[in-house]
Amino acid sequence: MPNLPPFAPFPKSAWRQHLSASEWDSLLAAWIALCHALLALPDKDFKTAVSKDESVAGFLASFAEETAEAGTASLGLHSTLLMIAVFQLSTRILTTSPPPQPQLLAFPFLADLAKIFPRRVTAPLIAQLFNQHSTLLESSITSLKKLLIPHLDSGIKGDLKLVESQLTRLNHLLHVSPDACTLALAGSDFFDGLVTCFRVMNPPLRKVIVTTIYLCLVGLVDAEPPKWAMLNDELYALKSAADAHKAGPLNVNDSLVPELLTSTPLLKLLLRRAEDSGAATQNLKNRITALEVFKKGAMVRPKRLVRRKVDKGKGKSKESQHELEAEIHVHRMSQITQVQDLFPDLGAGFVAKCLDEYGDDVEQVVANLLSETLPPHLASADRTEPLSLHPVPRKHTDLAPRSTPPQIPTRRNVFDDDELDRLALDTSKLSFGKNPTKTAEDILKDKSTAPNRAAILSALAAFDSDDDERDDTYDAADVGGTVDATNNEADGVSDGNEEALFRAFQTDAKVFDRDATTRRSSPRAKLREETGMTDETIEGWAVMLTRNPQQKRRLAAKYAFSGQQTQLESTSWKATPGEDGEADGGSSRGGRGGGRARGRGRGRGRGNVAGPTGEKETEAARRNKESNKGSRANHNRRDARAKKMARGGFAG
Repeated sequence: MPNLPPFAPFPKSAWRQHLSASEWDSLLAAWIALCHALLALPDKDFKTAVSKDESVAGFLASFAEETAEAGTASLGLHSTLLMIAVFQLSTRILTTSPPPQPQLLAFPFLADLAKIFPRRVTAPLIAQLFNQHSTLLESSITSLKKLLIPHLDSGIKGDLKLVESQLTRLNHLLHVSPDACTLALAGSDFFDGLVTCFRVMNPPLRKVIVTTIYLCLVGLVDAEPPKWAMLNDELYALKSAADAHKAGPLNVNDSLVPELLTSTPLLKLLLRRAEDSGAATQNLKNRITALEVFKKGAMVRPKRLVRRKVDKGKGKSKESQHELEAEIHVHRMSQITQVQDLFPDLGAGFVAKCLDEYGDDVEQVVANLLSETLPPHLASADRTEPLSLHPVPRKHTDLAPRSTPPQIPTRRNVFDDDELDRLALDTSKLSFGKNPTKTAEDILKDKSTAPNRAAILSALAAFDSDDDERDDTYDAADVGGTVDATNNEADGVSDGNEEALFRAFQTDAKVFDRDATTRRSSPRAKLREETGMTDETIEGWAVMLTRNPQQKRRLAAKYAFSGQQTQLESTSWKATPGEDGEADGGSSRGGRGGGRARGRGRGRGRGNVAGPTGEKETEAARRNKESNKGSRANHNRRDARAKKMARGGFAG
């Protein structure tokens, strides 16, 4: 037995970018040669060589994984030869009993093979493996289910990325192996987990779950022999899940069963397969009919408004031809999307060709894709072909001469054919403006007529952008009430602090400088004691004052008077025990009545509110003091005046 060199693992895409074209071609050629050398060995030597050389399994696993992820485009010119060599080597290793590399019988490698190779060659191979090595395959798929079920049951708290990636990988194996579908649906835990996880609002994950359920149920029919009893149980489970969701408080769009039945031709396909094989029992038909009611209503797409053009018998223009083909593509996209939900690796252009082949029947397209019974021209076509968005315009060969269309009539006015129109006017009659010899640049350079700069600056200095008309909307005299003037700290300081700060600012503005020397000075310390403010607040007040000239003028006007008002004698009326109402020993100047007792006239009541406490007249005066006043301000006088003016200004 010759000693063959070991296989180098297939590099990842990030590593392949650092290889030159010649190096990459050399690697591909070496892999092809090693595969052919191994395949040429006898069975005994082949089994010994593969058992001792673990690099063979490493190369095959890495090749299948990277090619399934990146496609075969990276293989270049050697793609066909290397793909054939890898498939032949994998088939010989997997079908050897006992298998020299048991790790290749695991779910990931088989799923990658099912994705990169056609179903017509992988389906028989995997079916043979289930017959020869059923224990290893069942163990691998069971381990996958145990990994996914906790995450499926956890819903949004589970690892949804792991669930989506593993289910997507599993779907390729389910597509080619009915035995894998049977193992996936064995027991109810996996199915219940898919129903629970579908409630998570994750559209890509939902599509993957729908595809998994659909492939599993169709796989039960494609098995040999078909699992009709198991299918009957699964349809009952679908009905129970739909009823439980319908009776619960959850959103109807979060139910797996209506989405499955609406987006896939599952029920029609199962009924037709059952009728073709003679297994369409009444019980099965009843189960299918019971699920029909859960289908969602057909989504009515709004009809596209197309501007109708009058047919003039001149054929369609290129623009109208493009619009027509684009409109056909828009209406076709709904059917293409239904097929791509089940086969996400197919291009939109390839699906459109399949729809053309089967008369836009989505069910027929899906059925033939699943069974790999497409016509030869479609089976050999590029399955990743995109949909053409720029159709080739049709060439027009109609070159028959046509009559010249009539010319557009010209407009005329009263000045047509005059002397200026004929260029026969004497130039002395033309006017070229005030300065015909000067250009615009000469006029701009002439500063003789420009306004005086000093006048402009004086006008700007007289203009005060901050000066504004006083807003008297809320004055007490206008609203007829009092204004709460207790909160006068609009600028952050009280009236007492404001006056102290402003007078200090008028005396010496340097007290508000922001440096360490000024802060340690005695005037600043005195100002801090007087106002109770910090250095930062004092300095900030001065900065805001210098930036607001209007505020400075307001404070100057407010604190311009610095004297003290002389003490005035009290002018309140004093009650006297005399009958004539004159105060004994009191001032004759008190009150507007020359000392007259206002309590007997139209005054506010009898007695003196400032008299000794306990006297009868004093207490009565205090009780009646507010009897003729409004609740706030002097509303009664205002209302009386309003009534007087309503009568035309005359009393009585």
